[in-house]
Amino acid sequence: MPKPGPRLRLIDVAERAGVSLATASRALSGRDGVSEEVANRVRDIARELGYVANPYARTLAGGASPTVGLVVHQVDDPYFSEIAGGVIQVAAEEGLLVQICHSGRDPQHELRQLRHLIAQRVGIILIAGSGYDDARMEADARTELSTFQSQGGRVAVIGRHALGVDAVLPDNEAGGRALAEHLLALGHRRIAVAAGTPGLTTVVDRLAGVSAALRQHGLSLDGLPVVHSDFTRDGGRVAAERILREHPETTAIVALNDAMAIGVLSALRARGIPVPERISVAGFDDVSVAADLAPSLTTVRLPMTDMGRMALTLALKPRVTRPRRRSTGHELVVRDSTGPAPRR
Repeated sequence: MPKPGPRLRLIDVAERAGVSLATASRALSGRDGVSEEVANRVRDIARELGYVANPYARTLAGGASPTVGLVVHQVDDPYFSEIAGGVIQVAAEEGLLVQICHSGRDPQHELRQLRHLIAQRVGIILIAGSGYDDARMEADARTELSTFQSQGGRVAVIGRHALGVDAVLPDNEAGGRALAEHLLALGHRRIAVAAGTPGLTTVVDRLAGVSAALRQHGLSLDGLPVVHSDFTRDGGRVAAERILREHPETTAIVALNDAMAIGVLSALRARGIPVPERISVAGFDDVSVAADLAPSLTTVRLPMTDMGRMALTLALKPRVTRPRRRSTGHELVVRDSTGPAPRR
């Protein structure tokens, strides 16, 4: 057996794993072209042998670069661009660079992005965007981040519950409750929800808030149309068209993010349905364009730029035994897209 330590070569790991030198290199750097089974075997053997030239060890031996790796779900979503703005502000103050990666809400692609960032010897990794309600979908990412931290890397996340690292947690459940309470106070009872991608904890938490408000009025989420679609503008349009087709009696639509709400407004405008006179629309996040829409969008405001600043500030602090949690708070912003329920 090869001796562990600095003299161990990559070819030793490759031979022990029964793969080519190129395959071993791709597996340890997180690049494409290697099956997950083979990549896991190579990484396990590298750890077992103590191969010091793996990405984590290179971070220590060669020194981490002054780069922050930021992984977001969708780079063209204003929610993530505003978060990125906050990260970039703090990074500039600290003399750091920011590298932004796009996961597309695909946990396997996110995992590849994490491994790529580690291979690039970034010093800090931030992940912004919802986690998944099935913790097994995040188990590999949790392992990668744990190893990265054990070798000196810093990590913080936004909107993730199950990764075991410092986290900034948006006030999703309370915000969902505030939106539903607002519509109920306006007399709406025939409410539909454009709910976004199923399986995301953000969707689950915001729906839980809506459900809590409904229960206080003797209603149940089970009795309302909840339409799942992509957590995007196009997803909102698709959800609205289905709601209008299958539930024409609807008087209010809650979209679980502003991108979806913009798609809902587009679908209603295309059909000549007046907002809010016929159907009220509410969103969530308060992205920068929400106030400039016609009609302007009622939504829950999250401090997205501050969330980015908070995440990087957390990651720059000395690591502690128990992960830190920071809640964002929220604010209901009432604008022109919601109004009293129409009379029957």
